[in-house]
Amino acid sequence: MRRIVECDGQLKTGRDVAIAALLGAEEFGFATAPLVASGCIMMRKCHLNTCPVGIATQDKELRKNFKGTPEHVINFFYYVAEELRGIMASLGFRTLEEMIGQTHKINSNKAITHYKAKGLDLSSILHRPAAYRDMIVRNTEKQDHGLDNVMDFQILKDSHRALYRKEKMTLDYPIKNTDRSVGAIVSNEISKIYGHLGLPEDTLNINFTGSAGQSLGAFSAHGLTFTVEGNTNDYLGKGLSGAKLIIKKPAKATFVASENIIVGNVCLFGAIEGEAFINGIAGERFAVRNSGAVAVVEGVGDHGCEYMTGGKVVVLGKTGRNFAAGMSGGIAYIYDPQNKFKNGLCNTETIEFETVEGQEADELKHLIERHVQYTDSTKGAELLSDWNTSLENFVKVMPTEYKKALERLKSGVQMVEELTA
Repeated sequence: MRRIVECDGQLKTGRDVAIAALLGAEEFGFATAPLVASGCIMMRKCHLNTCPVGIATQDKELRKNFKGTPEHVINFFYYVAEELRGIMASLGFRTLEEMIGQTHKINSNKAITHYKAKGLDLSSILHRPAAYRDMIVRNTEKQDHGLDNVMDFQILKDSHRALYRKEKMTLDYPIKNTDRSVGAIVSNEISKIYGHLGLPEDTLNINFTGSAGQSLGAFSAHGLTFTVEGNTNDYLGKGLSGAKLIIKKPAKATFVASENIIVGNVCLFGAIEGEAFINGIAGERFAVRNSGAVAVVEGVGDHGCEYMTGGKVVVLGKTGRNFAAGMSGGIAYIYDPQNKFKNGLCNTETIEFETVEGQEADELKHLIERHVQYTDSTKGAELLSDWNTSLENFVKVMPTEYKKALERLKSGVQMVEELTA
């Protein structure tokens, strides 16, 4: 059997792991409990940039409050493992593998006789088929993901001078939608040699033609510049870490780029640094959890900039609904000549609207100029041709708490947060 079953959701103890294993799980996802072990006090303020223990915040002063260490989490899992080992011994199992799928070891009587669970029927979950003993109930065969033949290894072979001598190079490749996570392995090699600093800007320029698969540019490092003449699937620039991504319509194409989708959903998810210039519309959840990347795009679907904590996003066209939901940091600039964005499409719980002026207006113009330079964007060129009028139609989306944090940093005033529930 090649499949692996994972269980997650409020796992906190060794007993939770034991029950999950007996029900068939082979991997176990922990989140809240290790977070608490590292210092989280569950204030439920992750989206407000005011985390008093310095975990979910961009405020430098609050970050100083973080006292967690890797050893705290490691120690927690030692306790989980110790409790699990005791349960395994009581049930007669020597290894966790032996436990997987052994539902006959689960005694549900105590649970279903409790008054809160009266009438609960667990027979479908705990049913043991007649031929159960002859069935394979755990992973016994490794999945061949075909990694030996991915495009990154060809790029590594062709870009030796750029990676190891820092010589500028330009490479060209066709690309198809089965070429996934292109750039991740190359970036790993760069990181192993140079760390997060990576290579100098535009050291390795790679031009792709075609339709790229999921996660193009995932975790891509400084010094990489990817240009796609075509389109991409979901998760473009996932975890982007310093690279530059340029997506533009094919030169021979006759469609209007600003009216067509050119990249998929959840682009720039969790990006921390880098740039993206997209000559067309992006799907839903653009720049979710972006914490440092800069992007220019000509339209986005629903839930744009959701939970964004840093960076800048410029949208030269329409947005879907629920823009900026949970956005606690970073800045977005939306071209909104019809006032539809401000009147119903933006989630205003954590943000406020501002006008764009002064040095900020110059920076916005410069970003659009670069967008036109890299993508030959007709939409961008139109906005620049009458910049004064275009500027009046831009709306600045500014998270309220982020604005206060920036003002405090500028003034040098420290933030004081009451540790009250």
